[in-house]
Amino acid sequence: MATLLYRLGRVAFRWRWFVTLLWVAVLGAVGFAAVKAPAAPDDGFTMPGIESQRAFDLLEQRFPGTAADGASARIVFVAPNGEKVTATENKAAIEKLVTAAADGAQVASAVDPFAAKAVSKDASTAYSTVTFKVTADDLTGAAKTHLERAIDTARDAGLTVEVGGDALATQPAAGGSAEAIGIAIAAVVLLITFGSLAAAGLPLLTAILGVGISMSAVLALGSAFGLSETTGTLATMLGLACGIDYALFVVSRYREEREKGHAPREAAGLAAGTAGSAVVFAGLTVVIALAGLSVVGIPMLTKMGLAAAGAVLLSVLISLTLVPAVLGFWPNAVLSRRERKKGTRRGNGENGGSRWSRIVVRRPIPVLLLGVVGLGAMALPALNLQLGMPGDEAKSTSTTERRAYDDLAQGFGPGFNGPLTIVVDAKTADDAKSAVAIVSKEIAATDGVVSVSPARFNSAGDTAVFSATPATSPTDERTKQLVQTIRDERSDIESKASGASFEVTGTTALNIDVAQKVQDALIPYLALVVGLAIVLLLLVFRSLLVPLKAALGFLLSVLAALGAVVAVFQQGHGASLLGVDQTGPIMSLMPIFLVGIVFGLAMDYEVFLVSRMREAYVHGDGPGEAIVSGFRHSARVVVAAALIMMAVFSGFIGAGASMIKMIGFGLAVAVLFDAFVVRMAIVPAVLSLLGNKAWYLPSWLDRILPRMDVEGEALSRKVPTPTAGTPTAPLTPVP
Repeated sequence: MATLLYRLGRVAFRWRWFVTLLWVAVLGAVGFAAVKAPAAPDDGFTMPGIESQRAFDLLEQRFPGTAADGASARIVFVAPNGEKVTATENKAAIEKLVTAAADGAQVASAVDPFAAKAVSKDASTAYSTVTFKVTADDLTGAAKTHLERAIDTARDAGLTVEVGGDALATQPAAGGSAEAIGIAIAAVVLLITFGSLAAAGLPLLTAILGVGISMSAVLALGSAFGLSETTGTLATMLGLACGIDYALFVVSRYREEREKGHAPREAAGLAAGTAGSAVVFAGLTVVIALAGLSVVGIPMLTKMGLAAAGAVLLSVLISLTLVPAVLGFWPNAVLSRRERKKGTRRGNGENGGSRWSRIVVRRPIPVLLLGVVGLGAMALPALNLQLGMPGDEAKSTSTTERRAYDDLAQGFGPGFNGPLTIVVDAKTADDAKSAVAIVSKEIAATDGVVSVSPARFNSAGDTAVFSATPATSPTDERTKQLVQTIRDERSDIESKASGASFEVTGTTALNIDVAQKVQDALIPYLALVVGLAIVLLLLVFRSLLVPLKAALGFLLSVLAALGAVVAVFQQGHGASLLGVDQTGPIMSLMPIFLVGIVFGLAMDYEVFLVSRMREAYVHGDGPGEAIVSGFRHSARVVVAAALIMMAVFSGFIGAGASMIKMIGFGLAVAVLFDAFVVRMAIVPAVLSLLGNKAWYLPSWLDRILPRMDVEGEALSRKVPTPTAGTPTAPLTPVP
């Protein structure tokens, strides 16, 4: 492996014009294809294999022309103090709005609250639900404007009018300024790390090129594979993160080889052969974690994972080819000012990394106990993890969606914000209306259901849909139990309504089903990615204990990060400091995202740091000195990479949406724990305690496993290091 990549690095350095132009041509070709490609169809969010999705599919089939997941606007009316919505003037204003809303484009129905009995007992509050034939993304500006004008007219009449639902909701951006801030901080960290503008700019330049190609490819292939800009969000984030990291390690190793006295082309080859080998295997661990998202069974998540895996593979290729090629244009510009002036080999002196590692090697047990106990304490809140999908209740009180939520909860009870949708299939029933009436009556009698709406039949009269309002809020654990109770009693209810069957769906039930499916998939997903990564790390380090230690360290850091997320976003500790207005359940996909993304990044740090220890050990250093040597050469760039990741992820904490805050906070904290506690403290402490046993591999297994030579042992024999004090190659342009 090392020898092959060494040759690749030398070839890329020598044929720098060809390699650079080739990548530019790829960017141009893919960009042109993206511009010409048709827009990807909006497949929406689907979740095969759950009851809620089956009910949605049945609605789309039996109610043609109306999307089961069509946009909706729940308009809440609150009468002025002391008045009632049933007063003549207030009632007339509400009915006028409903009539105007029903005449809007793309509207499927607008419910009169007085006809539907959607008025609170004290008559202070009423609501009307306006449903559309299309999803929120497909609503036209004219349709939204028409509804907004009707709402303004009701407000002019003196009513307080708030709007919930997704039809008029403004979706906060997840990137934009956050990405720009992350790139800016990354540039500062790189500049401080390298002390050279060129060395700081090169990783940024190549990473941005890789992201450009990745996103263009997503758009170009969108119509063929159902990809979209949303699908590419994860690809953009990880493509940028890994692209900077991988280029950073190659450039850092190039500078190190130059300091040893190697000529520029030789240094580029050695950097590709050693750091490049670590990049390859680090990239493969990320790809395993991302591609493994397909086991969850969510099509959108599978597409996001595969697109991001492609972006990471592209980052690896760019780091192994384009980075050495660009180094060929300015071989001396990436060196620090001192090295450009000095021109002689610098010895392997002490630095912050080596000094810290010596402390850990001397006191491994206290460091290990402090790290494990600290992360264990942080992980404790994860025992109370409650999965769900935060809705309008988690938004700021400055939004109309949150105010509508609060008005409904006050006027009708918390369950009105999360009604259950019951879909009754009476196609084989003798009397469809009678069967639907029986189902409705039985569900209405279920403990925890406060009311049911009148059933609405399709044109064929063989399918009906009605709503059941729980007594508790959508995120309440009792609502989840209610959904389970209704489903458990299904057989008894269906036996009374002979020939008819029903299913429970709606946003609340869908969120419950998604949370359960993700929870069921978490253990198999962990087993898959951790198992494959252990095999991969076994090939890299040729050790039994190092891969196991890496996996256990990752589990510790990800559990601690999940515990921190629960403590802040579910339990509310310090939530106000992050601008979180309302605590609630943790987003259903959060554990999967956290495991997948952090696992890949954690293995990056593991491979880069421990591979230098392995390299020193193979070249003759003792176990303790190998740890110190690995930290001397890698600690600074690992710290820089972690700081860059934290900066990128932390930028999303300032977003307006609670879910985006949660993702940004969770990933930033996970990188903090894994890079600085696990990799910088626990890993050297464990390796110090294990000594030579850390690198033990049974002889029979040693004979079976292929030799990857990540540490570049073959290169050390082929390309000897210049002796100390030997003048370096002249600091002049390379032909």
